[in-house]
Amino acid sequence: YEKRATMKIEFPNKTVIVTGAAHGFGRAIALAFAKLGANVWACDLLGDEVQETARMAAEAGGRCTARQVDVTDRDAIFAFVREAEASSESGQVHVLVNNAGGVLGQVGRPLEEVPPEDWNAIIAVNLSAAFYFSQAVATAMKNAKWGRIVNISSGAGLGPSLTGIQAYAAAKAGQINLTRQLCQELGPYNITVNNIAPGFVRSNPTTEKQWESYGEAGQKALVERIALRRLGALDDIANGVLFFASDYAGWISGQVIRIDGGY
Repeated sequence: YEKRATMKIEFPNKTVIVTGAAHGFGRAIALAFAKLGANVWACDLLGDEVQETARMAAEAGGRCTARQVDVTDRDAIFAFVREAEASSESGQVHVLVNNAGGVLGQVGRPLEEVPPEDWNAIIAVNLSAAFYFSQAVATAMKNAKWGRIVNISSGAGLGPSLTGIQAYAAAKAGQINLTRQLCQELGPYNITVNNIAPGFVRSNPTTEKQWESYGEAGQKALVERIALRRLGALDDIANGVLFFASDYAGWISGQVIRIDGGY
């Protein structure tokens, strides 16, 4: 019998950016990294709520700097990334988690009724933001010959969306293929790029409204379509991100993991 070492994931001296960190997945991911020793830089358009994420990280003994950032503003993204890089002893962001996204309060409508501004808004937050953040961190990651980019998509990127929102399904599918494209481009620099497609998790006010809209019968039907017969939790998603960002995933790139209980 050979005693095997227990898998241990830590991020000491690693600078980590988490976008969309005011609540839900983003907050859970930011807190998870902070608790494991990372120097976390969290951003969101919701300034007060992302500051609360930083306060929660400090209470847990971690480090988290919060900034209000509009992820549709490329200049603001680059300024935020440069600030995070300047705080890093190695001058780089080691891990980028592109979590910002969502449906922006929109609801499913016939495609003929969707105005251009609504389509463009969802594409900007869910797809373009991931591209711009990846652009911003790439140079320092390449110079260091090390980096991790983890994109948070959705089951909506792999099939029809439960929301019925065309732009959301298209943006998340685009983000998944962006992951695969960047994997090929950045791989020679020892930068991995992976994707997590979460199933339905009651993670924020939007998903709570969606859950309520199904009614008791719809909720029961949704849960019964999940192999494990239960909804997931925020930590289920955060744990997948931690793995992709860890040394244990050093030879994994261009992959999409569905964390959905077997939906």
